[in-house]
Amino acid sequence: MLKYRIMEVNKKKNLVAGLSIFSNILLTFLKIAAGVISGSLSIISEAIHSLSDLFASVLTFFSVIKSSKPADNDHPYGHGKYEDMAGFIEGLLIIFAAIYIIYQSITKIILGAHAEFESTLGIIVMFTAVVMNFIVSSLLIKVAKDTNSISLYADGEHLRTDVYSSLGVLIGLVLIKYTGHTVLDPIIAMLVAVIIYRTGYNISKRAWMNLLDHSLPKSDIEKIKKIIKNYSPSAKLKKNGIKARHVGPSEDIDLVLQFPEETTICECHKICDEIENQIRNIYINCSISIHSEPMCYKKNCQFSCNKTCNTETSE
Repeated sequence: MLKYRIMEVNKKKNLVAGLSIFSNILLTFLKIAAGVISGSLSIISEAIHSLSDLFASVLTFFSVIKSSKPADNDHPYGHGKYEDMAGFIEGLLIIFAAIYIIYQSITKIILGAHAEFESTLGIIVMFTAVVMNFIVSSLLIKVAKDTNSISLYADGEHLRTDVYSSLGVLIGLVLIKYTGHTVLDPIIAMLVAVIIYRTGYNISKRAWMNLLDHSLPKSDIEKIKKIIKNYSPSAKLKKNGIKARHVGPSEDIDLVLQFPEETTICECHKICDEIENQIRNIYINCSISIHSEPMCYKKNCQFSCNKTCNTETSE
């Protein structure tokens, strides 16, 4: 059952990642054509943004395929980090695209190159871009949240910035068409670049935290603790006995549980299985490791137990 659920999750991820590639190819072509024909810097900036989106979508597609592979001898902990690395690289691409757009905009303002251009074609293309990016980004983010995929989330957020930036360019082109103030073109391009930069920074930061094995959010830790508390006093979480991190689309969870000394191995195993199953209801594709200890455990516990056993044997 679990294997089937994981296969369905991976199929869904591959589908939306492929859709993202297709939409970015189409929009990149349309924006480049409209930018060259109209001579609008804001449209060309959007084309550069879409080109980085296309590269990032391809990166996401292959990282999703790679991360879905099971653990092997070379990667005993799985391939989840591929998604984190893809998300980090994608964030950097967004940042570089933003810096380039700002540079081009400042250059155009300083040089005063505000020639008249045809804005009607740009308006049509940008409206199409807004609609397409809204649909695709919504699908990507929904699937990313359902599957806990950092690379799909990064790709979705990347496209979501396209919605805002394309909408800004669209409004700017309409204003230019009816006011004739072409200086608005590079100014709008710079505003778009600021939005793009902020998104790139947030994506890179989140992916970098995952690569450095940052702990799961406190809210998630509390959910796990609540599950364990339901088994008290038969089992309890040892102080500082929980470690949890994101690894690509999955989570690694390590627990140290304490049981009363009279608990049998079978009872201990049964409780651990139940706790694992409840955690997996929250995290579909997680890896859980539980270490069991007696509640009487101390540093010299093994020595004391051996001494007691030897005394009883001699008697």
